[in-house]
Amino acid sequence: MFSVARDFSFSYGHRLYRYEGKCRRLHGHNAEVRVEILVDSLNEQGMALDFVDLKAIVGTWIDETLDHRVFLAKDDPLAEILTAAGEPVFLFDENPTAERLAKMIYEYVEARGFKVGQVEFWETKNCRATYRRTAEEEK
Repeated sequence: MFSVARDFSFSYGHRLYRYEGKCRRLHGHNAEVRVEILVDSLNEQGMALDFVDLKAIVGTWIDETLDHRVFLAKDDPLAEILTAAGEPVFLFDENPTAERLAKMIYEYVEARGFKVGQVEFWETKNCRATYRRTAEEEK
């Protein structure tokens, strides 16, 4: 089994609705994301995957869908206000935590036909969430 990874960066704002800590306030982050892809064999060029292809698929989606957006829970009252003001809002069923962002990115990449090892999501340089499927979840 081979593993390759590519890193991506984007900026976003969010808040955690109904949360008592300081993240209940609207604030921003410069996220770093590492997407790890698993393959069983190398292609004819000796690569597990061309990093350019991964950038084109994942990087483009991140740039067009996630970068410079405000992430909010669907029931957050700010969602309606910011949307009405023309701000680009990305709504989640629940609070947009680093853990949920890692899982969302994982599922996007997996849906593109890749076998994803894991997605690591750094909200700050010191705070990271990782999402990977267990063997039981893959069944």
